[in-house]
Amino acid sequence: MDLATDPHILSIGEALMDIVVPADSPIAAVEIPGGSPANVAMTLGRLGRNVGLQTWLAHDERGDILEEHFTASHVVITEESFGADHTPTALAKLNEKGAATYTFDLDWCPNSPIAVSTQARIVHSGSIAAVIEPGAHAVLDAMITARQHAIITYDPNARPALMGTPEEALATVNKFIGISDVVKVSDEDIAWLTNGREIEDVVRDWLTAGPSLIVVTKGKEGAAAFTSSGVRRSIPAGDVKVEDTVGAGDSFMGGLIDALWSLGLVGAMSRPALRDLDASKVDFILERAATIGDITVSRAGANPPWLSELAEFLA
Repeated sequence: MDLATDPHILSIGEALMDIVVPADSPIAAVEIPGGSPANVAMTLGRLGRNVGLQTWLAHDERGDILEEHFTASHVVITEESFGADHTPTALAKLNEKGAATYTFDLDWCPNSPIAVSTQARIVHSGSIAAVIEPGAHAVLDAMITARQHAIITYDPNARPALMGTPEEALATVNKFIGISDVVKVSDEDIAWLTNGREIEDVVRDWLTAGPSLIVVTKGKEGAAAFTSSGVRRSIPAGDVKVEDTVGAGDSFMGGLIDALWSLGLVGAMSRPALRDLDASKVDFILERAATIGDITVSRAGANPPWLSELAEFLA
């Protein structure tokens, strides 16, 4: 796949190495490839979509591992993604209940302006890359420019340890909401960003700002979708045994983008159709994304399904 000539999805944002340190355990730290936009790209690559990743890595040992990990899932990492002094890490210290406290060593200084091919039909970003400067400004500019030829998707995926106060983070999030066509957000993100405002009130304000579709994930309570045209749909959580929730939101986001592509809602020319989604199409988007998320939580780590596995699950 050639990003210069082939229609594709581009995910912009961090790829990093999670260094997981168990609590009171003789087990050595485990290093696991991660990063929200990178995991979204991996989900799409495994589902057979043409997908590129614009990130910021070094040509060091961890960078080589990350490159191998994501390219094995058919993600094309752009040449401009290499130039960091060192590959970013997130040190995750687990307590006795398995909850993690993160310490980030992250250099997010991608080349500016960020190049986006006119063949990009959907452009996605979110999480750390859309908040940490100086890169966040470059990401916003790239997405604004890409609106001329692409649908824009966004997931705030809040990381309080890096995002300052909720008020500061929300000011930045609102800038991305305003230029996005589709937003996926968790109920926990909304609660932190808005000091516990009612979800429907927040969604109503965000829809007024510009998006055509907002999907709110609610963990064990499933997910809900809201459109600017007034459609409201929901789906319960899947009946699966949860191994862990690592990467679940990113897989859901990848599944949502995959569903958009399946429906032909790609490229700027599809924006009117996106604004006029009916209930059946919203249901399809929710069900596709939720199924992909369910498969991911049923097994350890950020391990989204391959297309063949999804087909077998749906059979």
